[in-house]
Amino acid sequence: MSMAAAVETQLPGDRISKRNFDKLARFIYDYSGIKMPPTKLTMLEGRLRRRLRATNHATFDDYCDFLFYEDGLAQETVYLIDVVTTNKTDFFREAKHFDYLQSVALPAITNSGVRTIRTWSAACSTGAEPYTMAMVLAEFAEGRNDVSYSVMATDLSTDVLQTARRGIYPEDLIAPVPRDLQRKYVLTAKQPGRREVRITPKLRSKIGFARMNLMDEKYPIGEPMHVIFCRNVLIYFDKQTQAGVLNRLCDCLAKGGYMFIGHSESITGFDLPLKQVSNTVFQRI
Repeated sequence: MSMAAAVETQLPGDRISKRNFDKLARFIYDYSGIKMPPTKLTMLEGRLRRRLRATNHATFDDYCDFLFYEDGLAQETVYLIDVVTTNKTDFFREAKHFDYLQSVALPAITNSGVRTIRTWSAACSTGAEPYTMAMVLAEFAEGRNDVSYSVMATDLSTDVLQTARRGIYPEDLIAPVPRDLQRKYVLTAKQPGRREVRITPKLRSKIGFARMNLMDEKYPIGEPMHVIFCRNVLIYFDKQTQAGVLNRLCDCLAKGGYMFIGHSESITGFDLPLKQVSNTVFQRI
């Protein structure tokens, strides 16, 4: 037995061996595009411990054997991906995007003759982004009887989609929502001391939630979108994966439509049918 093999076999049962970490990292990357460098080992161990309990496995070695040698991935993939995805989200996050959407993008879209504005939150997490989009769209459509809108909201994680569909949030999470919009689109809990709020049924009805993997070869969205938000997702992908995702998103964007990416993200160096119209805002050409 080599020295490296001896060290690996002596690792305690509650640690992931290098061999198994490499297998997990490769699968996670191939399936979701999410990079899992060695610096994420401790994080992955912490997040996977609940999956060990849920699947009745005593050690990470047992759990990985279940995944890779006993066809466990067939039933476990959804849960495995849920625990490794990052779900940071806020209402009106990167607020200048929503200012641009309301003051520039939506007027331009309707001035071009569009009467049903189709929008997509392509990594919706627990729902703050699509509900923010819906508030802005509802305000824009108010008083314009010939204008309607829809919001499609997708994510890879089934856990966050469940939260998003409920539309129930801690009271402090909606602090960034302007007071006038809170009064129109947010309900407070009736029970005294329960510091929760819920998005109104009318606004929730405007959003269709679905699970979607951005690594898929095609995105089943139906008709092209006029607005796509895909923010703070590209940073988790390498350049090759970013190129594939961006090209597929462009295929889903109507000519003249708008794409919003995160303020820390860039599409520089990619050959895309987009022109920059504002900071991290692009228009399909």
